[in-house]
This record gives sequence, C-alpha cells and structure tokens, in this order.
Amino acid sequence: MKEKRENKNKQILFDSFGLDQLLLNSINSIGYDTPTAIQEKAIPFILNGRDVLGAAQTGTGKTAAFVLPIINKILPYANSSTSPARHLLRVLILVPTRELANQVYDSVVIYSKNTNLRSVVLFGGADHYNQENNLKLGCEILVATPGRLIAHIEQGNLHLQNIEIFVLDEADRMLDMGFMPDIDKIISKLPKNRQTLFFSATFSKFMRKIGMSYLKDPVELDITSPNSIADNVEQLSYIVPNRFKMEAVVSILTARVLETIIIFTNTKLSTIKLTSFLRSSNIQCDSIHGDKSQLERTAVLESFKNGILRVLVATDVAARGLDVLGISCVINFDIPHSPEDYVHRIGRTGRANNTGVAISLISNDEEDVLLSSIEKFTDSTILRLPLNQMKLTSNDSRLLGSGVDEQLNKKAVLLGSSAIASSNKEDHFNKIKINNSIKMTKENYAILLGGTGKKN
Repeated sequence: MKEKRENKNKQILFDSFGLDQLLLNSINSIGYDTPTAIQEKAIPFILNGRDVLGAAQTGTGKTAAFVLPIINKILPYANSSTSPARHLLRVLILVPTRELANQVYDSVVIYSKNTNLRSVVLFGGADHYNQENNLKLGCEILVATPGRLIAHIEQGNLHLQNIEIFVLDEADRMLDMGFMPDIDKIISKLPKNRQTLFFSATFSKFMRKIGMSYLKDPVELDITSPNSIADNVEQLSYIVPNRFKMEAVVSILTARVLETIIIFTNTKLSTIKLTSFLRSSNIQCDSIHGDKSQLERTAVLESFKNGILRVLVATDVAARGLDVLGISCVINFDIPHSPEDYVHRIGRTGRANNTGVAISLISNDEEDVLLSSIEKFTDSTILRLPLNQMKLTSNDSRLLGSGVDEQLNKKAVLLGSSAIASSNKEDHFNKIKINNSIKMTKENYAILLGGTGKKN
C-alpha cells in the first residue's frame, strides 16, 4: 500500500493523534504544535500497529515520526520499579553510525522525560563495560549500531525475545555501508510477531525489495522525492583552482555573516589539512572523521551544537543524522561523487523552515561534470560564479561600511592573478575561468546584495 501526500487546508495538531498527555507535554515543552508531513502520515499508522516503509528528506522530523508513537504504544509498561525484571526490552532502534545513535537516543530521552520508561544507547568506540552495566539495569528502548549490538548479544548482555517494535533508521545508508549480514543476523533473533518500521532519506529499488522481505503488508510513505532540494536552500558554486581552494574557503568565511558552517571534504586527509589551514588563518574550527575517537567526535559535535564552535570540517561520516538546527551554510570543499551524497550534505542547512546556502567549489572539468550530474539529479540550477563574484546576502549589508566587499574584491583579484601567474600547468578549463574572474568588476558582484544575481 502506497500512501501519497495530499494537500490539505485543515491544519493538523499533535493533540489530534490521540497521544498521551505526558507526550504532549514533552512536545509542547520544546515548542512544537504542528507535525511535519512525515509525522502527520506516519504517526497514525504506527499507532495502529502497521508496518511502515517511510522515506522523507532530512530535516523533516523523521525521527520524531517514529519515536513519538513508539513511546505512546509502550507507555503501559512504564513503571517506577528499580527491578530490571520490570523493565524488559520492548523496542530496538537500529542506526548506522555513532552520531545518529546519540541523536536518536537524545530524541527518545526528550520525548519520554515525563515517563518512567528507560532507554539505553549502544555504539562502538564507547566504554563497553559501562554499556553492559546500563543494560543490566533494564530498559524498554534500545538504540544501537549493528556491530556493538551483536557484540553484547554474543556476550549474553541482552536478549531480543521480547521486542515488539523494530526500527531500522537510515535504512538506505545501512545497506550502502554493507550492514546487510549484520541486519540479517539481528532480525533472525527477533520475534516474528512484531511491528517493523524502515525509515530512510531515500528510496531505492533494492531498499524497497529488502524492506518488503522483512515487513508485513507495509504502508509506504514517500513524502518527498530523494533528489529534492528544499526551496529555502540557495545553491551556488565558485570556480577556483584546486591549489587555491583553502584560500577560497577563508574568503567565503570572512566575507559572509554565517553563524554555523559545515565544510565537507571527500577524504580524511583533506579534512585534516583544511582544518589546520583554517586555524592558521585565525578561524575557529574543528573536524570529525573516521580516525578520531568517539570521545573526541562527541566533544566536537557538542561544541558545534552548543554554538561554541562555528565551523565544522567533516567527511561524509557526518552527512547523515547530524541534527543541528540553525546551520546557515554547507560548503562542499570537494564535490561529492554521488548526487545522493550532495543531497544529504546540503540537507544539513535550511532545516525547520530556516534559510540556508550551499556553496560548492569547482576546480576542474571533472568536478564541473559532477556538478552537472547533481543538477540533473535534483532538477535544479546551481549558479557558477568566478571567485570574486562572491555572493553576499542581504544580511551582510551591514558589513559594507567596514569595507569587507573591497577586501573581498582585492583578495579575489590577487587570488586570480596568482593563479594565472602559476597556471602554466593548469588545464584550459582553469585558465578560462580565472581570466573571467579577473574581468569581473566590483559592480558585477555588489549588485548581488539582493540575492538576484542580476543588475538592477
């Protein structure tokens, strides 16, 4: 059964779902009253016990779409007893990464704070002994990554025979990351009589096929197409030789009023080098990548979420599940090889109806072709601008008095001149782009204050 989104004039509120007042109080305490599209569709089906195969664009409240009805369904098990036997495991939420595990767990804690339900999170890189002790205390809800979950199962620290609801979150990413054998192993230990929910940011034929093999007569909720870009996210790109990309990032960060920024690279080495360069340019930043310990990654993410850290440099390990409101800009230092990864990256900005900007740096013909494939995939147009046409938003107009636009123009021209002086070995693509960059005058980019990119 496939459920399509319908246009309704009538506004739906959370209290129309029949959720327990304890849950409504938690929802109200964080300022929510109107559900998102995926929440509006998914919550009633989950409350009614249906299996769900759901897809929704990142930043649309997908986690709450399953966490809220799940908590509501197991509320009868809530009790104040200290006995682990009174807190049997009823819900298993499986996620692909440590970051997502923490974020889903945080959502569970927030929405269940007025109840006596217990929850535990398991992921690799954290203290195994502490996790074992938490499991011994008993919990109704468990959020886990596959590898660490299997380790605890094999050590006899937990059993899955009482699971009533199983959730596979970011199902497409789980499949992409090669977790299929682990997923099969875990599902084989679950009761056959259970409710199963698969949620994802995208739908693929393979994911749908796998989902159908595990779900019973599921309702399919495809809220937004996997290749859609939010209307409130502005996309643009700058043309700059690869050797000058780091200077270009500094120019962007100093010329714009940007509160929180994520910069994505394709490799751990690029992440490390870029972070070092930005710090040497007096830009406060830090990075996360696969070589960092869980303790280090958690500390960096907490600083970023709390506003202590302004700029985060990351590999695609953070592209999924990074739930931070108010990210004003995503910069693609490297163009991702997959259009889907581009969508996931820029899905970090423009969330909760906030505006955002996605900036990509193009250094050669190959990256230009990649960007063209992204445009085709997303059915959108990404502006290609010379570096000195760095686009300022209306929010930046207050900076003009301090001469930031003039500094930007000088920096861009110097950057372009230096590039040409050393471009004997650069390809024809870069020579043409840099020459065009120098021809741009201050009038050509000052007019962009209104965000139109056209002369008045």
